[in-house]
Amino acid sequence: MEAKVNRADPAADYSAREAWRLFGIMSEFVEATERLESLHPAVSIFGSARLAPEHKYYKLSEEISRKLSDAGFAVISGGGPGVMEAANRGAFHGKSAAVGLNIELPREQHGNSFQNVALYFKHFFARKYMFVKFACAYVVMPGGFGTLDELTEALTLVQTGKATKMPIILVGSEFWAGMLDWMRDQLISNKLISPEDMDLMQVIDNADEVVETIFNFYETRGFTPTETDREKLMYL
Repeated sequence: MEAKVNRADPAADYSAREAWRLFGIMSEFVEATERLESLHPAVSIFGSARLAPEHKYYKLSEEISRKLSDAGFAVISGGGPGVMEAANRGAFHGKSAAVGLNIELPREQHGNSFQNVALYFKHFFARKYMFVKFACAYVVMPGGFGTLDELTEALTLVQTGKATKMPIILVGSEFWAGMLDWMRDQLISNKLISPEDMDLMQVIDNADEVVETIFNFYETRGFTPTETDREKLMYL
């Protein structure tokens, strides 16, 4: 008589793996929230991983970050090379914390050595949430798909009221000019966004002006989130 062989149920195996994956996602949210909630105020800086230290935008990113750090802002970057390294480097040598939200990727991303606080994520959406939740402003340097993704998500959250309005600063007028022209020519003309949505962004090329713009925005309201702001963050 042939013995019965217990074969694993592929559907049950996938379901179990998916359940454990959800626990992993939860742990990323919990750890990051516990480690970042005391770092306030903070500014998130986005930008390309591919810019070398001698590139003008790397140097400008480092300068902006150093000035923000010395002014009392923790600086949050993606923790990798390029602009992310420049942002961490500037803050690391300043007075406030340099935070790296590192992501595990098959290529390109590796953690830089200028992080006072280093967090590691497997899931992009958990990492992106942390950029938004703990920032009082966004500084967007030139970058590729990842930078555009982070920029458009920030714009969408503010535009739809899911996040509180805050400074979204594009650095590099020459770099961003074409995209902004396209938005006006295509998105506004086709009524896909409202003309006033363009006011959600500012283009600034000077490091001191970046810091001044953020301080001016919060001059009357203060950096401490209101109860309404906190409630919004619960439902990002």
